[in-house]
Amino acid sequence: MFTEKFYEVLNHEGVVSIVSWGVSEPHVTNTWNSYLVIKDNDKILIPAAGLRSTENDVNENNKVKVTLGSKNVLGFNDYQGTGFHLEGTARFIESGSDFDMMKDKFSFLNRVLEITVTSLKQLL
Repeated sequence: MFTEKFYEVLNHEGVVSIVSWGVSEPHVTNTWNSYLVIKDNDKILIPAAGLRSTENDVNENNKVKVTLGSKNVLGFNDYQGTGFHLEGTARFIESGSDFDMMKDKFSFLNRVLEITVTSLKQLL
């Protein structure tokens, strides 16, 4: 699922936007490229210390949309910068081996946002 270019973007810092929506209007929150951990080539693990509005939305509707990018990675036609849009389903993890692994990497977390990616598209 994840491309070489996607991994290249993750090696450079940039903002990650996560869009969720429950029963009301969409909610947008952000994290950093360096906080994303890839698992099984279709899952993204993200440390969560806050993300309470996102969690409330996911409890109503587990679909999410995510964008991320970096101006330091060449995109299509040698465009300076590239980004990705992905869609998937989300859940929050509070225990288990993935939680423990993430807690070792990011001591500040109290939960892990797991996104199972269903589509991935390079934008630029």
